[in-house]
Amino acid sequence: MDTVIITDAQPPADEPPSHHRHRHRHVPGPQTDAPPARAGLTGPKAVITPVITVLVVGLSFVSVFLAAFHTPTAHRLPVAVVASDHSAALFDVRLQRIAPEAFQVDRYPDAASARHAVEHREAYAAYLSEGGKPKVVYAGANGPAVSALLTPLASVPHGESHKIPVVDILPLSSGDSRGLSVFYASFGLILAGFLFGQLTYQVAPRLSFNQRVLSIGLFAVLGGLATTLIASTAFGAIPGSFFGIFGVVTLMAGAVAAATVALIRVFGPAGVLLGSIFMLIIGNATSGGVLPPYFLPGWLEPLTSVMPAGVGVRAMDGIAYFHHDGLTRGIVILCSWIVASVGTMFLLDRIAATSGIVHAATR
Repeated sequence: MDTVIITDAQPPADEPPSHHRHRHRHVPGPQTDAPPARAGLTGPKAVITPVITVLVVGLSFVSVFLAAFHTPTAHRLPVAVVASDHSAALFDVRLQRIAPEAFQVDRYPDAASARHAVEHREAYAAYLSEGGKPKVVYAGANGPAVSALLTPLASVPHGESHKIPVVDILPLSSGDSRGLSVFYASFGLILAGFLFGQLTYQVAPRLSFNQRVLSIGLFAVLGGLATTLIASTAFGAIPGSFFGIFGVVTLMAGAVAAATVALIRVFGPAGVLLGSIFMLIIGNATSGGVLPPYFLPGWLEPLTSVMPAGVGVRAMDGIAYFHHDGLTRGIVILCSWIVASVGTMFLLDRIAATSGIVHAATR
């Protein structure tokens, strides 16, 4: 009598499919950083949601920019003073008459230290009263708003018949007559970084973590190089070291792009809305590219020192005019944004991978 041997590799034809399903375990494929797939909206939600989303973005832009720039007023702008107690007090009174609460007078021991403060943006102007010939020096590179606030000091009488000369010791470059080139360059790159973060999930939602990070890095380097070539080389609008500007712009592009990608990774479609509000609107409004932070409302001013746009603009201004003021801080904060954003994506990928393995093992 013949014996028939049945192995796992060849199940009998008459065995029901349900009897051998346990023979195959699900092995999770490569994990990606794509957010969970969502079905498209239908019905009234499909009509209302886009309207609400776009209005939130648009009205946020209108509200933040009007709050920042509708009536810009300086708040305790630092001014260095080298003078006797009597002369310093008289000068302080004149400042308060011109613009109450706009200036903060800080005493310095000599003219050299006061000029150093202006050139490194520790002070926005300096009143020097030595040898009986007082004058005010300031940095026009701080932009037209600061210049317009300080130049009226020339019409303030000193004593009975003399006027105080006002001297620009750090003027804007000839290619940046309005002092807005750094803002425009940074605004364009921040916009590109946000659009990159949004578009990368639309056209390539299944990229692996390594591919996503490589894409962010490639965007940052190419965007930084192109922006520097256009702004610094082609137009001569931003003076200073080419490689210094390139480095800061690259880090700024990488920080905004990585932060936008991380927001979408965490919050899904809502991350696009959050990225537009925080990275684009609040970031650019508080960048200091249009007006120095001292002109911003109190609730917006602190954001200048932590948002990628604010620290990036200050670092670029430092390279261009102010002896690297803000450069070290800018590099540290921009790198922190990149590391935190990439770390968030990595952590979520590891959690997703662990969940997938556990799920497969329990099947």
